[in-house]
Amino acid sequence: MIAILRAGRATTAALVVVLCGLAAPARADYLFTPFIGGAFGGRTVFHTDQPSESTESLGTHVIFGGSAGWLSSGILGVEGDFAYAPHFFERGGLPPSATGPAASIVLASTVATVSGSVIVATPLRVTGYSLRPYLIGGLGLIHTGITYTAILDPVDDNSLGMNLGAGAIGLLSPRTGLRFELRHFRTLSRDAIETTGERDARLSFWRVTFGVIIKR
Repeated sequence: MIAILRAGRATTAALVVVLCGLAAPARADYLFTPFIGGAFGGRTVFHTDQPSESTESLGTHVIFGGSAGWLSSGILGVEGDFAYAPHFFERGGLPPSATGPAASIVLASTVATVSGSVIVATPLRVTGYSLRPYLIGGLGLIHTGITYTAILDPVDDNSLGMNLGAGAIGLLSPRTGLRFELRHFRTLSRDAIETTGERDARLSFWRVTFGVIIKR
């Protein structure tokens, strides 16, 4: 009887060791990524220098920022992201003092985003340490600030927004790498367009970025 109990205890201990080994968390990386890129394809219901029959159509603008995230060796990860775009609603080449039909009505403007996102990446066992594609999406705050030269009230808007996109990570060394990404941002708040009465997002735009990864 004692021998049977000892054998049972030994078997149980062996199973615990095996199960603990199987349940051990897969290795994960902490990624810090400063980035720079461009914001393009933007549309807004706010007054800008480029009127249209529907929403205001925006040009291309420099955007920069950084992100910090956690990415497992499996498919899941999370990330916090901040980006800032100065002169977002201003038309290049026209100073605020210009006059005439083409005069600028925007004195100063900015757009800033703060978001938390979920990453779904190709597992590391598939890609190894080569190019690793991923999908990303989340929610956050989109801040719009506009100061006008004309008699218009300034805009200081904070709206809940969503973002969806895709990208790829490529490591150059065990601690550094490059990251390319395309993401679409859109406010969940919708306002009526003065010229048509239709409702559209207060602001939406695409963001393409290039970043340098610092991995820990």
